[in-house]
Amino acid sequence: MSNMSLPKKVKVGFEETGILILGSQILLGFQFQGAFRPAFERLPFHDLLVWVAALALVTLTVALLITPSVQHRMVEGGRDTKRLLGVIGRYAGLALAPFALSLGADLFLAAEPVLGLGAGAIVGLLFCGLALLFWYGMETLKARTVGEQERAMTACEPEHEHTSLGTKIEQMLTEARVVLHGAQALLGFQLIITFSEAFETLSFAAKVVHLVALGFLALTVIWLMAPAAFHRIVYAGEDTPEFHTLGSRFLLAASISLALGVSADLVVVVAKVLMSERAGTVAGLASLCLLVGLWHVHPALLRRRCDFTP
Repeated sequence: MSNMSLPKKVKVGFEETGILILGSQILLGFQFQGAFRPAFERLPFHDLLVWVAALALVTLTVALLITPSVQHRMVEGGRDTKRLLGVIGRYAGLALAPFALSLGADLFLAAEPVLGLGAGAIVGLLFCGLALLFWYGMETLKARTVGEQERAMTACEPEHEHTSLGTKIEQMLTEARVVLHGAQALLGFQLIITFSEAFETLSFAAKVVHLVALGFLALTVIWLMAPAAFHRIVYAGEDTPEFHTLGSRFLLAASISLALGVSADLVVVVAKVLMSERAGTVAGLASLCLLVGLWHVHPALLRRRCDFTP
């Protein structure tokens, strides 16, 4: 039986999280774009509430999944630690619940116009239940008889191992890549919205806010791609401490612009759906507080606590 090193476990953890990030950001893009489709205007009020709830849940999912990467940059400085490994698993586990609920809600919205309210609700609940079963239930049952030795080995891991510069840079590029794919998909969904007829009905202020959100998302993609460009052009593929520091700063900058872009578009979309600028503003501010809190305030507090730990 192989005993994976701590850096390898951390890298695999981020790669697995990347699968969830891509799916959740595509689902978030669908939520945004769906509000501008012609059929959306004919949805009954209860469907609009379900849609807003699904939007909130998938936004929470994205927030939770990106948190470990930010903590890796801000708190650990790119080092691989036992604490970080626990953070990756804990936040992935937390994110699956709202992801399952938002998936069920979206499938209900898709099935209801075809099958009716009752059958649509059954479809949504069925797939939500299946997601929870395959993401939580089966794992819980299996863990009773399998994996005890592996979990014990992980529990006995040292708090941290030496993380080579090459490993730090490899993981930094992995983290940039896993967020980039979802950000690119989200940017594509948002660009399509500007060519919809429903977009023309928005007020000038709402159109400007959407364009600002597009700018932030485009900036996110630019910053996430910058480390790879610097690695090739400036450093000729060599690993240096300066490149690791620069790449980490690009990733942290991308988390700021992504938080601003998602929050700004929530203002536009929620205001349109609920026909209330106040509701849109509240949704945008709540999203910004959530994202900034998880991605910047909490990691900054953790880093400060670690700096004062003797």
